[in-house]
Amino acid sequence: MSVSTRPVLTDATHTPPFDADKLDRLMEEAGIDLLMATSKHNIQYLLGGHRSDFFHFMDALGSSRYLPIFVYSKGRPQDAAYIGHQLERHQRQVTPFWTPFSSVKPSGVEDALQEALAHIERTNLPRNNIGVEMSFLPMNAARTVAAAFPEARFVDAQFPLERLRSVKTPWEIDLLRTASQKVIDSMMATVAAVQEGMTKEDIIQRLRVEEVSRGLTFEYCFLSMGSSLNRAPSLQVAEKGDILSIDSGGNDRGYIGDLARMAILGEPDQELVDMLAEIEAVQQAAFSVIRAGATGDEIYKTAEARLRASPIATDTHFLAHGMGLISHEAPRLTGHGPIPYEGYDAEKGLESGMVVSVETTLAHPKRGLIKLEDSLVVTHDGYELLGDGGRGWNRAGA
Repeated sequence: MSVSTRPVLTDATHTPPFDADKLDRLMEEAGIDLLMATSKHNIQYLLGGHRSDFFHFMDALGSSRYLPIFVYSKGRPQDAAYIGHQLERHQRQVTPFWTPFSSVKPSGVEDALQEALAHIERTNLPRNNIGVEMSFLPMNAARTVAAAFPEARFVDAQFPLERLRSVKTPWEIDLLRTASQKVIDSMMATVAAVQEGMTKEDIIQRLRVEEVSRGLTFEYCFLSMGSSLNRAPSLQVAEKGDILSIDSGGNDRGYIGDLARMAILGEPDQELVDMLAEIEAVQQAAFSVIRAGATGDEIYKTAEARLRASPIATDTHFLAHGMGLISHEAPRLTGHGPIPYEGYDAEKGLESGMVVSVETTLAHPKRGLIKLEDSLVVTHDGYELLGDGGRGWNRAGA
């Protein structure tokens, strides 16, 4: 499926590529007048897709690190600024940033901050209530900002920025759809190549190649094999009759496809068939209530009720979470999952365009790990699966 092309934004337009009115409302609710965003995923979103080529995988360089800074004052997009790194200068020449001011002179934390602070002073932006991403602001940067604005109140901007990204645009959904389907296609190609004697490291490397060959950035693969519940790469060798749980994430221009499928070297016996069917039934129960207006509690109560009635309930857990530029972003469907956050959307209706990952995992003490994970986009009257196929027992080497 082709991906719709995002309009190229030049520095002549100075038009925010996000909903500026929504960001202003979220900043008002959070008590933020001035925003300084510094995480790579929020920088990408706020700049309309820009991601540093050089710092795609790392942040460290020389004696400092990469610290991109997006400066935005509530209600004043005409004074927005982006401070990047000198290694982004060629990208700016090809696709200029939309912000009225930008700089790609800095080479580390201190000079990037000095550029940002100078812009704030030059444009006389308010600085009484400053929103920063506290989990993405190094200590030396935090100290410099605090010293520059000793009277300021600092607010964690993580939540309002997450809510800004919570409803995906058609362009974002296209990327999530293609990423998800390419991950599944890569898994099926990998499964077809699996043979007895291959190690877990061999299989993961093959999946990496398959995802990259389809234009994805490989992020991870959790692979368990046989009766082992260990999902780390190892020299464990595939043997006849082994089951494989393949859980992988690959991104398309930053947007993550995160899915899990099952395979087997041979034929599944009836117990394995029944176990996977029970997992599928829990998945489908969760799917059945997903729609605009549904709450996280509805999803969890429906899935967990089906799971309690299942013979595999003792060793199985259910999880649903938001997906997008990062895993486990908004919507926050529960406050008691493995990732610590408040269940903001547990009792709040979902919106069309939100993307949800649904996963059911059986950690059987004798048969091994059996899991399905899917990504869905919420629609007005239901949902759309983002990538499908391979839901049953896929035969290795077939």
